[in-house]
Amino acid sequence: MMLQSNNTAIKTELTNEPFVPVMYEIKRIQRETEDTFTIDLILPDKKKTNFRFKPGQFNSMFVHGCGEVPISISGNPIKNEKIVHTIRVVGTVTRAIRRLKVGEYIGIRGPFGSHWPVEKAVDKNVIIIAGGIGLAPIRPAVYHILEHREKYKDLSILYGARTPDDIIFKKELESIRGRFDIDLHVTVDRADNKWMGNVGVVPTLAKRITSDPSNSIAFVCGPEIMMRYSAVALQQYGMSLQDIYISLERNMKCGIGLCGHCQYTGKFICKDGPVYSYETVKDLLKTREI
Repeated sequence: MMLQSNNTAIKTELTNEPFVPVMYEIKRIQRETEDTFTIDLILPDKKKTNFRFKPGQFNSMFVHGCGEVPISISGNPIKNEKIVHTIRVVGTVTRAIRRLKVGEYIGIRGPFGSHWPVEKAVDKNVIIIAGGIGLAPIRPAVYHILEHREKYKDLSILYGARTPDDIIFKKELESIRGRFDIDLHVTVDRADNKWMGNVGVVPTLAKRITSDPSNSIAFVCGPEIMMRYSAVALQQYGMSLQDIYISLERNMKCGIGLCGHCQYTGKFICKDGPVYSYETVKDLLKTREI
């Protein structure tokens, strides 16, 4: 099947061509915060979606007449009947995506990039540290661990947002808080008069981790300054840099390492990343973006 838009034919069937977007129908839109929303996508004409990805990978999302933007996949990798993205409105393409309605179409290329090493984390304590929208790219790893909970030891989730109104996935966090096999801590930079939780930046929560650092692995995602300070806090906790993984999203465009927009010191973040061992990119984070 082909969708015609301004005399341009766009495929609506799965393809191995990396530059050809596949058109998906918007099934559901869920507002998370004032500037952040989650959309569920399915194939049109009731075709069965068979989209498979690994936690931490991303798609390039295409809006006709506007352009593309790389967005991490935030859904459950075990359930492939839909594709889920959580998007913060920060530019022209993301504003165009927000204007779309249920039943309209958006193009997808992907999945691209490296993934969170959930296999390496088996039989280890897992520490999740996320800031703001950074919880979205790390969410599939949480889903994977919860689906295979018996394979992992302690699970600690440290999440921070600017204000209580900026917290995403509130209902899921409330559900996780009720579990006895997860240690969850949430903090905000600035509290309002209704907030009864922690106040402060998310790296300060590292002191609440009680797991054995010698048998732990950490997944960290958020603003780069937050990830740097989180890595310092985890080192002080006793972890090695090679057991700390972060997700970078600098200037990604094509998704397959051809355009060169995301190249830094010999690395193509869209292809070699976005997930890296902190030890391999700690010097890269000292380099300013273009």
